Amino acid sequence: MTSRVRPASAAMAATAALVLAAGCQQSRDEKATSSQEGPPLVPQSTEDLSATLARVDGAVITVQQLQDSINRQSPFIRARYASREQKRVFLDNMIRFEVLAREATRRGLDRDPEVVQTMKSAMITKLLRGQLAAGVKPDDIPEAELRRFFESNRGRFNKAEEVRVSAVVLKKQAQADEVARLAKGEQGKSNKGFRDLVDKYSTDQESKLRGGDLRYFARSSTDVPAPVVEAAFQLARTGDVAGPIAADKAFYIIKQTGRREPVSRSFEQVKREIQNDLYKQKRDGAQRQFVDQLKTGAKIEVFEDNLKKVRVDTSSRAGDEAAGQRRSP
Repeated sequence: MTSRVRPASAAMAATAALVLAAGCQQSRDEKATSSQEGPPLVPQSTEDLSATLARVDGAVITVQQLQDSINRQSPFIRARYASREQKRVFLDNMIRFEVLAREATRRGLDRDPEVVQTMKSAMITKLLRGQLAAGVKPDDIPEAELRRFFESNRGRFNKAEEVRVSAVVLKKQAQADEVARLAKGEQGKSNKGFRDLVDKYSTDQESKLRGGDLRYFARSSTDVPAPVVEAAFQLARTGDVAGPIAADKAFYIIKQTGRREPVSRSFEQVKREIQNDLYKQKRDGAQRQFVDQLKTGAKIEVFEDNLKKVRVDTSSRAGDEAAGQRRSP
């Protein structure tokens, strides 16, 4: 077997592609270009697929293993390995991967708690993916169920007009008149100028911390005094100012900072969104049921008294040390 010196960047890229290939689903590149692929390949014989490409301490790398590893990549990546020379590059990286894995095993890293946990996570991901693959698909959900969901959640798909204002809230009429004059003048034209009035005069501490912002609200809102709601919706443009408005034993000077038009979507417009949501609910339910069944058949003992022995370091130092350990070779 003849070795070849390769640029480091090519080796790193190929190795990364190899390591990630097993866990990755079909990429966006593959979806986008699948229609551009050529005709199906001629079926290969079992003899060809099982042919040996390399041995690493007795472990065999076959034609099928290399072929599958390359073909799990997106079409864009696969195209890089069409030539014999590039296939050899990929094979060399499979050899590199196997050599490193064997050395890690020799050093006992296959028993390292972090490695074991990572392996368990990968197995669980594959288990659940296979378990749920045979379950309900989005297109299996009856349209009648989709429509029932739509009718029960119209508020999610139909939103009323909303307006957003900032407010200076004062207790005294005379002071409110003066602040209103300033807000409607040059100072109130800029957002900063209005915020300065809020900082200097407003007595409502909650909204004052937000620069006077009362956030978006609809005509039906009860979070904002009714007279303020009515005045806010009468403001025609962003930047318009109104007040003083008497409400809840206080006086409001408001400035419009935003407006949202009403939204009304039909069933057909949201059908796919509902379909995906219900599919996720059913998939999650099936997963919970599967796990519950496994728990029922398992012998599980929980010693809650020992939870008090668990110490949680909430300092930033703990996170830095953990990150350092993960980066260590």
